[in-house]
Amino acid sequence: MEPTADFDPSRLARSLLRRSRQGALATLMAGSGDPYCSLVNVASHADASPILLISRLALHTRNILADNRVSLMLDERAAGDPLEGARIMLAGRAEEAAADQAETLRRRYLNAHPSADAFVNFKDFSFFRILPLGAHLVAGFGRIIDLAPAQFLTDIGDAEGLLEAEQGAVEHMNGDHREAMNLYATRLLGADSADWACTGCDPDGMDMQAGNLTLRLDFPERVTDGTALRKMLVRLAGEARAKEPAKD
Repeated sequence: MEPTADFDPSRLARSLLRRSRQGALATLMAGSGDPYCSLVNVASHADASPILLISRLALHTRNILADNRVSLMLDERAAGDPLEGARIMLAGRAEEAAADQAETLRRRYLNAHPSADAFVNFKDFSFFRILPLGAHLVAGFGRIIDLAPAQFLTDIGDAEGLLEAEQGAVEHMNGDHREAMNLYATRLLGADSADWACTGCDPDGMDMQAGNLTLRLDFPERVTDGTALRKMLVRLAGEARAKEPAKD
């Protein structure tokens, strides 16, 4: 079935990858190859690929170390019938972070899951990144499609400057501009007022979180360095302030 004309699968897929904090991880049992499924916490890399922090004591980790083929199901946790909400299944390979990658994965994961700071340094825990080979997106009748990685991953090849500035921007927004964060959420995204915090920035947008709630603020155009990011956030704050607040 062809998707309806108003359906933007790439944007929805990226949004699910950015906003999801838990998912169902499917691995292959070492030895038998039988399917095994477990619940895991997830965060997203700057390119939107999923990040896992998992223990070698866990069966799913032992499975991955024997055969790193995995699939990951993410859904938007919509109220009511969960089958009416959007969900995405990624197929790919889970790769343990090399020493030069671990710090980036650690930073982004802890921004999304600050409580993991209590065990992130345990010797049995390691960061893994799922490198997708494809995805199957389901978002309702007439909205089912298979996607190649290039259709849902963010190109970061030209964004080294942004990635270097990202953590400083996250800390600056959370330390000095919580009012702007709330304006982004309420006036640009239609969310309720809350203690919204920034958890990450990438060329396509910014990720926001308040407790168990998550939001994705898409940028109107790509940003690839720290200066462009600052200008974009100032611009969006101005647009939010100029927009009339929602009326009850």
